[in-house]
Amino acid sequence: MSQKLQALLNEYSESHQNAQNKRIHWICVPLIFWSIIALLYSIPNSFLIENFGNYFFSNWAVFLMIPVLIYYFSLSTSIALGMFIFISISLYISELLLQNSIFPLWIIAVIVFVLAWIGQFYGHKVEGKKPSFLKDIQFLLIGPAWLMHFIYKRVGIKY
Repeated sequence: MSQKLQALLNEYSESHQNAQNKRIHWICVPLIFWSIIALLYSIPNSFLIENFGNYFFSNWAVFLMIPVLIYYFSLSTSIALGMFIFISISLYISELLLQNSIFPLWIIAVIVFVLAWIGQFYGHKVEGKKPSFLKDIQFLLIGPAWLMHFIYKRVGIKY
C-alpha cells in the first residue's frame, strides 16, 4: 500500500468516526458512485459509436471510468482491481435498468443520487463534521476506496 493512499484513508477516517455515519456511508457511498455511473451511462453515445464503433466500450460511463481507474491504480493496484469489479457491476446494473425499467435510467439515477446525498449529509450532521470532499474534491473518489479497504482488511487482502 502506498503512503499516499494510507494518508488519504486516515484523513478521510477523521470525519467518519461515528458508527451511525459509517453505516450510512456503507449504503450511500456505493449508491452515489453507481448513480454517477448510471447518469453517464444514460448519455447518448452516438459520438462514441461513430468514432469507435458500436461496442460495449462505446459508452460515456465506460469511457469516463478509465481516468477514475487510473487514479485508483496510482494509489493501489489491489484497490483499483476492487473498484474495477465494482464499476463493472455498476455498468451491468445500469444496462439491466436501461433495458428493463419502466422508468428512464437517468431518472432512477437522479433520484438515487439525491436521496443518497441527503443520507450522506444527515450522517455528517450526526457526526458533527463536514464531509471530506468539501476540503478536497479527490475525497469523492476516496470514499469508495475507504469502504473497499475495510472489505480487504476483513478478508485479508493487502491494499
